[in-house]
Amino acid sequence: MASLQPLTALGKREATAVTHGPLTITERTDVALASVAARKGRMADLSAAAQKAGVPLPGPATHQAGIPYSAFWVAPEMWFVEAPHATHELIADLLKSALGDAASITEQTDAWVAFDLAATDLAPLLERLCNVDFPAVPNGYATRTVMEHLGVYLVKHGPGAARLYGPRSSAESLLHALETAAHSAF
Repeated sequence: MASLQPLTALGKREATAVTHGPLTITERTDVALASVAARKGRMADLSAAAQKAGVPLPGPATHQAGIPYSAFWVAPEMWFVEAPHATHELIADLLKSALGDAASITEQTDAWVAFDLAATDLAPLLERLCNVDFPAVPNGYATRTVMEHLGVYLVKHGPGAARLYGPRSSAESLLHALETAAHSAF
């Protein structure tokens, strides 16, 4: 019988963390992720079920932290919902039970790589990679943007803290882009 062991998006057994000057890039393997989309004409039902279940449904370009669920807006009546992987490995099933038939829910955990970026100031790094004016947007800002020809989601947690979601299949390319930009930014 085969002995299967999970690997991170970067092909390792443990999450990767790298430091370049003041910047730390940490691969996050401890986050479960699912998409939640309101079914046609069911937004009111979804809002009521989400409120009861403690699932935030923030407005456009916004991330809302919560326990155990956090979420960020990705499109009209659609969100990505995050939770700790240790307790929500089956996040899609848990959300389907909580939200019922008011939403279409899709497992997203293994489709994306998540990197947390930390530095005193991330602006010098991000201005080399994307068109988001990072210092001007508020904490809790979430948007889809492009970095090195890859569609990514960027969530601002503070002037020196952000989470980046990129396609899992391009995890190494995205990390390389971050490291390359860090060499010239710091």
